[in-house]
Amino acid sequence: MGRGTVVVGGGQAGVQVALELRRRGEREGITVVGEESRAPYQRPPLSKELLAGDYDVGRLAFRKAEYYAEAGIDLLTGERVVDAGNGVLVTDTGRELPYDRIALATGAAPRKLAVPGAGLGGVHHLRDIDDAFRLREELTRARHVVVVGGGFVGLEVAAAARAQGKEVTVVEAAHRLLERSVAPVVSEFYRQAHTRRGTVVRLSTSVTGFDGKSGRMTGVLLGDGSRLPADLVLVGVGAVPRTDLAERLGLEVDGGIVVDACSGTSRPGVVAAGDCTVRPHPRTGDGRIRLESVPNALAQANAAAATLLGQEEPDTSVPWFWSHQGDLSLQIAGLSTGYDHFVVRGAPDEERFSVLYYRQGELLAVDAVNRPADYMAVRRALTIGAHIPADAAGAEVPLKTLFCERTTV
Repeated sequence: MGRGTVVVGGGQAGVQVALELRRRGEREGITVVGEESRAPYQRPPLSKELLAGDYDVGRLAFRKAEYYAEAGIDLLTGERVVDAGNGVLVTDTGRELPYDRIALATGAAPRKLAVPGAGLGGVHHLRDIDDAFRLREELTRARHVVVVGGGFVGLEVAAAARAQGKEVTVVEAAHRLLERSVAPVVSEFYRQAHTRRGTVVRLSTSVTGFDGKSGRMTGVLLGDGSRLPADLVLVGVGAVPRTDLAERLGLEVDGGIVVDACSGTSRPGVVAAGDCTVRPHPRTGDGRIRLESVPNALAQANAAAATLLGQEEPDTSVPWFWSHQGDLSLQIAGLSTGYDHFVVRGAPDEERFSVLYYRQGELLAVDAVNRPADYMAVRRALTIGAHIPADAAGAEVPLKTLFCERTTV
């Protein structure tokens, strides 16, 4: 018998690698080691349902505790891998983990603001369940909430805080919300929608620091010289892939652990999956992109398990995402990067619409707000290789009735 596989990281990708290995018939030992003291759990509800205060925390767990033992998976919690020797990983407790193969699912850490006062009490980041508990507890007492960053997590937290009657201001350095992810029409919709619900949105505004009293933040200092009073701040300005262990292992790292379509790294016997990676575009195979989403973590993990067993199966699945901001449900299928044209269906003013993205006439993606049928239709079209002509997509007919083969000249 060999020494088996060690999976570093107890998040969605890490657990899925272990489960998929067993599903595919792996008989060698499998160890999953994670830094958090809790058993593996879901993260998406942390910025949504959990902050509402009435969410059953028990629902977060991926599996019941006994499941891992029954599946022959050794689950080590509260330990961090700090060294990688010749065939042995070492944790911060001194535990040695011999391995034949490694799966890295080390995730990402919240990006910090390098400004004065960033370490004061009341300045929060949101990445794990402990962060969410602290944020939820302080949110009950706060009156003035400032969210730094107009991305998905920031807007989800803003919606949750506003629903609790807090005075909320979103500060975004870019000239529009969700700038890297959606078209201007969608950015403007979300600005107006959050404003209608009472949130103040400040665009093209930088944060230069936080002031405070007795070790606790009391205000946010802005680049224009003004100050926002605040009892609580959520900093949501992105995440940084955790690549320290990959670098110790001598893997190629370039804005994340570099993997191929099969989740293989630059070293045989080592795979990687999830937020810590950069990968080829899943549809075209071009370039390197980093996708932070549960569906991507699962797809990469399945490919990683197959690769470890010598069954290379490239992941070419259609990326999909979601964001619930109060009663606004955004569903995204595909990747809109590089679009040169888009079509709007429905009415943004009615908070029910979708945007289809095209490049040189080719359908790339959809953003659907409270319009799930459009999301499902485009996801299906991208999956089976069907086309939806841009000149017909604006008509108020079901998109699935417009499916056709892509014609070339």
